[in-house]
Amino acid sequence: MAEIRDPENTIIVELKDGPVVIELLPAVAPKHAERMKELARKGAYDNVVFHRVIEGFMAQTGDVEHGRAGGSLGRAGTGGSDLPDLPAEFSREPHARGTLGAARSSNPNSANSQFFINFKDNSFLNGQYTVYGRVVSGMEHVDKIARGEPPQNPDRMISVRVAADVQGGAQ
Repeated sequence: MAEIRDPENTIIVELKDGPVVIELLPAVAPKHAERMKELARKGAYDNVVFHRVIEGFMAQTGDVEHGRAGGSLGRAGTGGSDLPDLPAEFSREPHARGTLGAARSSNPNSANSQFFINFKDNSFLNGQYTVYGRVVSGMEHVDKIARGEPPQNPDRMISVRVAADVQGGAQ
């Protein structure tokens, strides 16, 4: 795993193939970074499926309302959390390979709990979706997530933790 420089703003997502370390960008998108930490600390992301995974584009997850493994996968992707939607925090941060973007409806201020990880540089998303984190290690595990909309046998986030809350802030 990568060296964790800021444990309070680092997320560790456990996937079937290994850990993915995500550096949050609170200086770029403070409300989105805070929301991810809040939901991670509640355990809300644990066992949530990747419900929309498009080859050469991105892997989407985070529907904490409908996306639990074993739940109604047909509705995954339609919900958020019990917290209010977030205002857009657009920036000059590019949607590069490994960045986290806030998933939303056609309303720019409708992001809630869902997010996506870019498989490649997706510059056409720049300035239209909030970027609030980047994978610093484990992208090879993200690349192995099952494809589909929804995938026939979806992968899931086994656990999602703030690094500061994991024994000693790092593993």
